[in-house]
Amino acid sequence: MEPCIKINAGATKWEIRHKVWDYMENRNLANFPRPVHNRIPNFKGAHQACGALTELEAFVRTREVKVDPDKPLEGARLAVLQARKMLLVPTPRLRNGLFNHIIPPAGASKEDLRVCSTSQGVKEFSRPVGLDAKVTVDLVVVGSVAVSEKGYRIGKGEGYADMEYAMMVSMGAVSSATVVVTIVHDCQVVDIPEDLIESHDVTVDYILTPTRVIRTDCKLPKPEGIIWAKLDADMLGKIPILKTLRALEQQSGKDVTLGKAEQRAKEDLPRESREKARGEPEAVATLYVGGIPSGLRVGELKGALRDRGVLPLKLHWQGPQRRAFLDYNDRRAAEAALAALQGLSVNGHGLQAEFARSQRSHRRPVHAQRPAKVPETQTEAKRSSQA
Repeated sequence: MEPCIKINAGATKWEIRHKVWDYMENRNLANFPRPVHNRIPNFKGAHQACGALTELEAFVRTREVKVDPDKPLEGARLAVLQARKMLLVPTPRLRNGLFNHIIPPAGASKEDLRVCSTSQGVKEFSRPVGLDAKVTVDLVVVGSVAVSEKGYRIGKGEGYADMEYAMMVSMGAVSSATVVVTIVHDCQVVDIPEDLIESHDVTVDYILTPTRVIRTDCKLPKPEGIIWAKLDADMLGKIPILKTLRALEQQSGKDVTLGKAEQRAKEDLPRESREKARGEPEAVATLYVGGIPSGLRVGELKGALRDRGVLPLKLHWQGPQRRAFLDYNDRRAAEAALAALQGLSVNGHGLQAEFARSQRSHRRPVHAQRPAKVPETQTEAKRSSQA
């Protein structure tokens, strides 16, 4: 079946996400919450697509199922509860552990089970599952922004589904026999280049849509655990359970050396940009990003930067002033990032990217027009914001 959305050669994950989000939003293919940008879309026909889950052999023989908390997967969570199987839902942003076990009230009616499958029910009828619990997850259901018939998956860019799977591997909750399913609208099935899929990305075995059940026979292996070199101390601070898992793996003799933020920033650049960025570090180079729309969250900008492979060493957020500054380890890395930021758009708003005023030479900005006054240095920026 020919995909509804054509993906251009050389497209990035960021570009694929926004093509899907724009297509669905412009054609009114989603229910609340809207707009669909920066979300797993709650597509129309989601409950119908979720209904096909019970027809999979993997569902019939499973006892414990992990389903993401995304809105379009309510039908999948309901199906698990109606089948009297154990339903595990990840804790929001993994702040307080990995799983919650959803336990309906005694003698639950169909309506009670429906409530338990909603986000409110997940909060009210859940019990935390500790790392020492003997959990064997036979089936994993994840949300997606885009997925290919080969099983390549793209989420909304925050990486939690991939991290959850890696953590489940680490605690022995999943194995090579565990089946991964995603449930999406037909238009979300697109051609995704294989070279976009990295070692930490979760691939899927089945795709359920309102009209099809697709078995992918994916040839790429799933993550074999947590790749500690891709994490740093800041990540461990945001997800405390990682500290416990790291200590356990260290005790078992595994290499749990963390990566450095500077090194990870280089690795996140495109291959050709990484080659340019090699060599001895120079003074920190700073890019200016302007035209930030009112209401944009710093996490949304970080997601757009991550998708383009240009995460900075440090991001100085000045949302109220509609700007941000991006620090890179040297001029070459900043130039590579500037080239990658051409045409940057977040939620349909075009942003302006250029070197901070004090670091400009003969280079012209990527976009010819920018706000009239931009502080030359971070110190001046801070003073102006306090004025």
